[in-house]
This record gives sequence, structure tokens and C-alpha cells, in this order.
Amino acid sequence: MTQADLADGIEPQARRPGRRRDHSRDPEILDAALQVLAETGYDGMTIDMVAARAKAGKATLYRRWPSKAELVIDAVGGMTGHVDADMPDTGTLRGDLVAMIKPHTIEDAERKMRIMAGVMSMLSRHPDLAEAVNAAIVEPRAAMTRQLMRRAAARGEIAPDHDVETIVLIIPSMVTYRTLVLQLPVDRAFLMTLIDNVLLPAVGLARSAGESG
Repeated sequence: MTQADLADGIEPQARRPGRRRDHSRDPEILDAALQVLAETGYDGMTIDMVAARAKAGKATLYRRWPSKAELVIDAVGGMTGHVDADMPDTGTLRGDLVAMIKPHTIEDAERKMRIMAGVMSMLSRHPDLAEAVNAAIVEPRAAMTRQLMRRAAARGEIAPDHDVETIVLIIPSMVTYRTLVLQLPVDRAFLMTLIDNVLLPAVGLARSAGESG
């Protein structure tokens, strides 16, 4: 165990052979982790704080998440939800992209901004976790957009030779820049601008006069 591990709140735990883990409280613990991360940032966050917020035993958290970084990755990954469980099918690429925008308040957007700042602080200390963060945060949404674009190509709405892998990263990249660099919330108006003025033109589509946000 390294000093960096100890600084991130990792404690050695003796695991009992054959002991079944109870995951029923995971959602509460992960939500508590997001609350603490938003309030304190990654450097100020400890697993003890999360345990106290979730009213859970520290040993429970350490058995499930051996390090603070692993807890943060799971918690932030859960913010994306199961995006492919409710895949929209409106008949048009724009309609599907708009349907992916879930309503949220300005307060929620600002909370997410603080959470993402905490994630970036984590990556500055643990750059080796970038792949795990990408898999938990960026890829689920990119995978959904990728599927929507391929479906649009299959029905002949867009050409099949677009660089889908680059295009699906447009919105996550610009959202990250707006959140972390400009320190502005990501609201519906901003996402609609990205869809209509950036992503759709990238695949050769333009918003028609009859379409609304």
C-alpha cells in the first residue's frame, strides 16, 4: 500500500471468506459520496465523511470501495443512469437527440459542475484513472448518441460515411469545457444550441422551420 493510497483514505481490511456483501445501500452511499464531493472537492473528501453522511459503517464502504477514487468513479458513473434503457425513437435524429435532454434545475446543473471539478482534481492526482472515468461518465452517453446516429444512417436520414466516433464526442467535450473552464451551468438552451448549430450540421442536417426546441 502506497502513501498516495493512504492519503486517499484506503485502509487494509480483513475480508471474511465466503461473506456475502449487501449492496442494498449502495444507492444511498453513492448519493452521499456525490454530496460530499460537491461540498468539499476531491482533496477535502474522505470515506469517513461519506460513511457519516450515509449513516453507514466505515468497514462497509471499505469492503465495497477500497479507495476513495473507486468510490468517486462509481458515484459519478451512476449520474448517467442507464441511458440505453429508455432509448428515444422519435423518427428523426434531431428528435431523438432532443429527447435525450432530461429536465433539470439550475441548482442541479451547478451541483454537477462542482462534482465534475472534483473529478478533474482526482485525475490530476491519479491520471491512470482517466480510462475508468471515461468509461463511467463519457462513454455511456457517447454510446447512446453513436447508436442514434447509426440508426439515422440506416434509415437514410444521414450519410453512412460520417466520422461517428469523433462526432459523438462533440457534446461531451463542449459540456466539459463549459463546466470546468467557463464555470457555467449546462442548461437546456445550451444543449439545444449544440444540437442545432454544431452536431446536426456536422452530419449534414439543418433544423427545419417547423421544428421547435
